[in-house]
Amino acid sequence: MSAMLPTAALLYEHVRRVIPPIEWPAFAEDIEAILALKRERNAIILAHNYQTPEIFHCVADIVGDSLALARTAATIEAQVIVLAGVHFMAETAKLLNPDKTVLIPDLRAGCSLAESITAEDVRLMRQRYPGVPIITYVNTSAEVKAESDICCTSGNAKAVVESLGVLRVIMLPDEYLAQNIAAQTDVQIIAWKGHCEVHERFTPADIRELRESHPGLVVLAHPECPPGVVAEADFSGSTAAMSDYVERQRPRRVVLMTECSMSDNVALAHPEVEFIRPCNLCPHMKRITLANIRTALEQNHHVVTIEPGIAGRARLAVERMLAV
Repeated sequence: MSAMLPTAALLYEHVRRVIPPIEWPAFAEDIEAILALKRERNAIILAHNYQTPEIFHCVADIVGDSLALARTAATIEAQVIVLAGVHFMAETAKLLNPDKTVLIPDLRAGCSLAESITAEDVRLMRQRYPGVPIITYVNTSAEVKAESDICCTSGNAKAVVESLGVLRVIMLPDEYLAQNIAAQTDVQIIAWKGHCEVHERFTPADIRELRESHPGLVVLAHPECPPGVVAEADFSGSTAAMSDYVERQRPRRVVLMTECSMSDNVALAHPEVEFIRPCNLCPHMKRITLANIRTALEQNHHVVTIEPGIAGRARLAVERMLAV
């Protein structure tokens, strides 16, 4: 550890509870380089809550869930934005910052939800249900957003649904999110059949087994989980809402039914809380690494571009969401 540069050494003190000392030297050089490159290029890194701790706690400038990153992206002053997350998040940042350079470190960082629906699918839904507003989850491509009336995230979906003042809406593409929100409102919600490949794997039986093995366990579930999982949980909310719950309630023992890096990132702020980790990894989020963040800043890739005609309509749907 003595060979570490001072900045890396200070950062390691913050993450040592979740990153073993033997792993740290492999990260330290990239971290130092990234910090220098950010200064040189007037760059900022936005990282989703599912990023690994060496990214989330050591190089990111802004962290949060999809809603927080979208809100922040609308106010950024830096000239270069690196999105440590998946492609639809980078597109959203570009929509809200059309004159800035937005980089995604790995073009393969996709999303099963985004891949479950196309712009043509949305147009067909509009034909099938004329006059019914279409709410599109942010976990979608810019082309899909451009065909919708307004976007939502898991953190604001209920508010968006009820803000429209109608009896029936279409919510695309996450079927489970739509069903879970429908249970909280009188608005009828027409759903699509898209699922998150991480959250769909959780089951009510998983929760019952965890409670039996860990007495006193508090269960927090993401609303992309199946409704049976949400019903078994003590609380359901976005990644930001789950983090806030831990901060507020300080449960003695907790499990977050979501992508497993989330637990590592929240645990660092709460050493008094025992985190039980049923690890479901998102293969797309894990394509983002310190090494390719560094390369993105060094080589200016991969630059996110959106066709202007699509961008204007998609931006309007995102801005309507941010206004709710």
